[in-house]
Amino acid sequence: MRIIITAVGPDDRGLADPIVHYVTSEGANIAEIQMYDHDEERVFAMLVRIDLPADRFTAAREKLVEIGRQKKLSVRVWSPEERAARPRLAICTTYRREPPLALLRAIRDGQIRAEAAVMIGNRPNCRALAEQFGIDWHHCGDERGNPDDDRIVAVCDEYQVDYVILARYMRVLPPSSCWKYAGGRIINLHHGLLPSFPGLRPYQDAYASRMLTYGATCHFIVPELDAGNQIIYQSTFTVPPGMKLEDVVRLGQEDNEPHCLVEGVRRVVDREVELRLHRVVARPARSK
Repeated sequence: MRIIITAVGPDDRGLADPIVHYVTSEGANIAEIQMYDHDEERVFAMLVRIDLPADRFTAAREKLVEIGRQKKLSVRVWSPEERAARPRLAICTTYRREPPLALLRAIRDGQIRAEAAVMIGNRPNCRALAEQFGIDWHHCGDERGNPDDDRIVAVCDEYQVDYVILARYMRVLPPSSCWKYAGGRIINLHHGLLPSFPGLRPYQDAYASRMLTYGATCHFIVPELDAGNQIIYQSTFTVPPGMKLEDVVRLGQEDNEPHCLVEGVRRVVDREVELRLHRVVARPARSK
């Protein structure tokens, strides 16, 4: 059974040792270790990917969480195999309704075999969608849209979320949140083709470059390395010369972006791809 362990907390000596010692004493095979240790920030973060027999997963999780309490670390122990048949999703939104709506319809229609466990917004714009589909809604932003990142993580923990979906969520997650759900658990929709057009205005940047092909990118979020290199899926559309920018944006937002998000999430949920050592690798699709 593949297991992802993440640990985040105030920096100190000897934080990694008890985690590594425990999993090795249990006979686990360690496939990956990442650590973040910046003295000036006094933050420690760690990811360990191991293989362990499934019948020892629950006991291992309890022990590792207890180690976290002793060391004042926020520890999460997760396996994509625990709810592989129907993983639980948190859908994070800001303004645009088209991507989350397409995702919810794909779940409803069986195209994506997952459960929309909760919707979270730093703006209230998509609350009606949650109500329409009977999904719990949590507004985690102030009147200016500044998100409460700690609350977002707490909500995801409360709902036992497997994957966090940033469905045109127009805020940057802090490194601590990325580490807590590291290991290929955060999926982002970017409304431009990466790596060529990053940033907040990819349509405008592509238009200024006289591009005739536009696109969107679905990618994993990686702590300290959110550059879109961890691409799950990209979709494009071509326009004729002279098309107005507003028409290009409308086509992208209404048609291309929703398709890109749905297909990207489907690939992850069906475990066709996964993240290993900051690289997206292919896996055999699950039998249907």
